[in-house]
Amino acid sequence: MKNTLLTCILLCLVTALHAQTAAPKGPGSIKGIVIDSAKNAPLGFATIAVIDAETKQPVKSTLTKDNGSFELSSLPLKPYLLNVISVGYSTKTVAVNNLKADQPSTDLGKIILAPSSSQLNEVKVTAPKPLVKQEIDRLSYDVQADPDSKAQTAMDMLRKVPLISVDGDDNIQLQGSGSYKIFINGKPSQMLANNPKDILKAMPASNILKIEVITTPPAKYDAEGLAGIINIITNKTADDGYNGNVTARYNSPWGPNLNLTGTLKQGKFGVSGYVGGGFRPWVTYQSANERQTFAPVTDFSQSGSNKTKGKYGYSSVELSYEIDTLNLLTASAEYDKGRFDQTLDRFTQFTSEDPTSLPQSYRLLNNGGYGWDETDLGLNYQLGFKRSKQQLLTASYQYTYYSNDNNSDISSVDRVNYNNPDNNQLNKAGTRQHTLQLDYVHPLKQLTIEAGAKAIFRNNFSQSNVENLTSVNGQDIFVEDPTLSNDFNYHQNVYSLYNSYTYKAGAWTFKGGARMEHTHVDANFITNGSNLNMDYTNVIPSISVMRTLKNNQSLTFGFTNRLERPGIWQLNPFIDRSNPQIINTGNPNLRPVLSHLTELTYTRSGIGNISAKLSYMYTNNSIINVTRLIADTLTETTYDNVGQNKIARLNLNGSYPFTKKLNANINTGLFYVWIKGTYNGQFYSNKGPRTNTYVNVTYKPGDDWTIGAGYGYNRRYILLQGSNNDYMYSSITLSKVVFNKKLTITGVVNNPTQKLFTFKQYTSTPDFYQSNTNYQIYRTFSFSLNYKFGKLSSEIKKNQRSINNDDVSKQ
Repeated sequence: MKNTLLTCILLCLVTALHAQTAAPKGPGSIKGIVIDSAKNAPLGFATIAVIDAETKQPVKSTLTKDNGSFELSSLPLKPYLLNVISVGYSTKTVAVNNLKADQPSTDLGKIILAPSSSQLNEVKVTAPKPLVKQEIDRLSYDVQADPDSKAQTAMDMLRKVPLISVDGDDNIQLQGSGSYKIFINGKPSQMLANNPKDILKAMPASNILKIEVITTPPAKYDAEGLAGIINIITNKTADDGYNGNVTARYNSPWGPNLNLTGTLKQGKFGVSGYVGGGFRPWVTYQSANERQTFAPVTDFSQSGSNKTKGKYGYSSVELSYEIDTLNLLTASAEYDKGRFDQTLDRFTQFTSEDPTSLPQSYRLLNNGGYGWDETDLGLNYQLGFKRSKQQLLTASYQYTYYSNDNNSDISSVDRVNYNNPDNNQLNKAGTRQHTLQLDYVHPLKQLTIEAGAKAIFRNNFSQSNVENLTSVNGQDIFVEDPTLSNDFNYHQNVYSLYNSYTYKAGAWTFKGGARMEHTHVDANFITNGSNLNMDYTNVIPSISVMRTLKNNQSLTFGFTNRLERPGIWQLNPFIDRSNPQIINTGNPNLRPVLSHLTELTYTRSGIGNISAKLSYMYTNNSIINVTRLIADTLTETTYDNVGQNKIARLNLNGSYPFTKKLNANINTGLFYVWIKGTYNGQFYSNKGPRTNTYVNVTYKPGDDWTIGAGYGYNRRYILLQGSNNDYMYSSITLSKVVFNKKLTITGVVNNPTQKLFTFKQYTSTPDFYQSNTNYQIYRTFSFSLNYKFGKLSSEIKKNQRSINNDDVSKQ
């Protein structure tokens, strides 16, 4: 019934808008056959672009069929220029001047295209842009080609990207794994590593040019991220003159956001960047926790409300100065800050069949919040060489500071047989790091050699303080608890060398290399005086091979090893007791993890695009989130190196233009997961199928209107100790372009048929069963205004190499 309602809403919108905005038509038609002059055979999938002979504006475009034929109809009777374009052939332009009332159709017959070794100039056509593009070691999702991007967030876009899945609690996985890295413009962001949910839900999708998924990263990238790298490329159009983009967005119930991007170039100097922010009003949702133990038999339950509100701001700027044609200096700065307040009210009950254990009940009140603060500064110098534009030497420096603080004021009222003291807890954790990097690229005729060195000096820190409400001389005061307070420093220095080669021979492209990384760890528990020291060295190979086939087809093979180093959020020894019966902590004794990934990809482009990827990943001693029973009233959740994980995956994605106005895209991942390991003396094993599928349909009744509808389904996770329920989502988008295409007005309804979604995660062991249920706000409405201004004429020059610290695990 819900799917029927969704379909009816979409059809009604399409019909109404089509009646108002039908494009002008004419009786003219042009047809012909494109022939390869070298083979004297029909040439399929060549682009046919019709240009108005007077205004030089594009009118229509299409692709030739397998037999080389094409036909364009409904053309007004006027003179045209017809461009025939195909990769590897010289572009041919044919004048069409004979479309008249007494002769509305013309047959151009055979159009001969000759092979050309020169690269084609860019030709603007009006055919739909493919959302997904496959390269030798990555695929990319074109966010600007997605009509939903004007009103939705970066998190909404990630749900559509092949190989990425996002569950009902906004947890992100890449190729079925939670171990990966997220970059912004090829650079790591500690803000995203520590707090991806809030940041990606705050980042407007209109800021993003494309999202890359790098599954077999070449040797120039740090080895971290078992499943690969997610690289978010933001808009940085930067030419002589200036341009800008202002987006105002309001989401109900999540609140408003204002964002400004801009570029300016004058001579040798250029600057580009963005700034934005927003706030979230008080939003309330319900949650529940349950636990049953089996020996003795006990029942624990919590239910209540969670309220949050907050504000955030973000900014980034990049400066470029061309000293001369061979010397380039760039600098960048990023600052992000946010703060969210939380109020929790949970009624708690505990019962036991043990006659010596009294039943308990109380209301748990928690007033607190969390915040983040990030500063990122970078400086790059690039030296070019006269012998080749691609020969480059780059020296880079980067400084990063990130901190995350959590505070809770915890009290209990309406107590029955419950005596735990009220308490306050505060934790501030973060990272300071300095990075030095040197990269060299040396192109030869068919071979490109890359080499480099890098040093990261990183200090992870955590400062925690817990105070208990204590009666002193008849007065209740908060007194520090030294057993729960700690000051922790985790020094981690990483030294690396890499060398890689790219060789192109006709239809073959080979890319291979290796990276050696040495890591030194020196950790200090300052409060209790204990230390932890560790050294290890890893050699990481990377191999990619691409074979280009006829008819716009390609086959790609990739193999790599990947490394996962634990981050401060996994190492942090702070014990979070904001819920006294369900505590969380990190593990400073975590060890690095190595994975092995093999993949094979087939792609075909043309009138429709399709890509199929087979992959297999094996990981031993994975860092897994695990839970143990400490007492019949208490569980502890932490991280440990206990999992052996195998994932076999088939990913399919494609797009097809059913008509010039109607286009459909599908992305589906089908995979099977095996996981096993021993924790707390107990062996666990789990396996099963998973899938994440997303389907999107876009309809353009005219040049100014766009309608979109999407539906997604994610099957449950396969975890070492448990799982969660399946997750489904949908959206309808409507956008209108006005004021000479400078202003875009967009409205989005997410999950129109469902107000709330019940997302449940559970842990099941021989000793206990525990679940957490969140009743998420599901139906949301977004409205945005996006205005473009300015005029540009020439591109800003940027460093082709910069620092990418992708060596530490994300949360």
